[in-house]
Amino acid sequence: MNKYFRQLFTVEAGTIVTTDIEPAISIDHNERLVAGVESLQTILGVTELTPMPTGSLVKQYKYTKKNTPDQVAEGETIGLTKYDRTLANSFEITLKKYRKQTTAEAIQRSGKDKAVNKTDDLLVKDVQKDVKKAFYGMLATGTGKATAKVATLQGALAAAWGAVSTHFADMDVEPIFFVNTTDVADYLATAQITTQNAFGFKYVEDFLGLGTVVIDPSVTAGTVVATAKENINGAYVSADGDVAETFGLTSDETGLVGMTHYVKGDNASIDTLVMSGVVFYPEDATGVVKAAIAVAAK
Repeated sequence: MNKYFRQLFTVEAGTIVTTDIEPAISIDHNERLVAGVESLQTILGVTELTPMPTGSLVKQYKYTKKNTPDQVAEGETIGLTKYDRTLANSFEITLKKYRKQTTAEAIQRSGKDKAVNKTDDLLVKDVQKDVKKAFYGMLATGTGKATAKVATLQGALAAAWGAVSTHFADMDVEPIFFVNTTDVADYLATAQITTQNAFGFKYVEDFLGLGTVVIDPSVTAGTVVATAKENINGAYVSADGDVAETFGLTSDETGLVGMTHYVKGDNASIDTLVMSGVVFYPEDATGVVKAAIAVAAK
């Protein structure tokens, strides 16, 4: 085989692996994703995300009070109040991978930037959906309960607020609530609220003076879920270092998200590759409270 054909073979092999065709697109979407994660941190009250190696186990605990010692006279030994801490749930944190293609035909119809960005936006939404799905799955493992005295959304929020405040009585905490979109829609029939959006989450700050309320259809309808922001932790598998170098990923210094674009010559397309492993979860499952909203008879 002569030198010319050896060169052709080498180029062909390389084009399928890590040819980055548009760093600017990767940088733009990476910055948007990281900014979205950071805004979600702010909503949930998570001051810092903990980097963890892939395959690490994240654990949630349940606390049970075992006894209530009697009060003692002056000088006598004070009895110990005992709590049992048991594992309520654990899950493995992994680096999640996402890939999509923009075809030559789509690029011909709309232009490269428009065609690639349009489908990249859809991929970004999928990353957001997975973060939300995992978080709501963690909330569902909560074991705390509260009973509303008034069969309304306000009544359930008040009951949940009281239960969270009692559970974290020795801490200065800020409650956060999660409600279904339809439950808030019923409330909006007689009142107006101003909502904000971040990373696919819709929320209201200081709702009824109780705290932040996150509104999402993923929450079970007819139920208010509440906890303290201080009970929510965040962790992630880094998409920088050897992973970023090997796959040509664009990432910031945190490594929260890695992204790249490359040409696929065998099917005339541009692939987008995203890697991210961000999770949010409540550490104390007993500190996640659920309160039912009674549905009025029609």
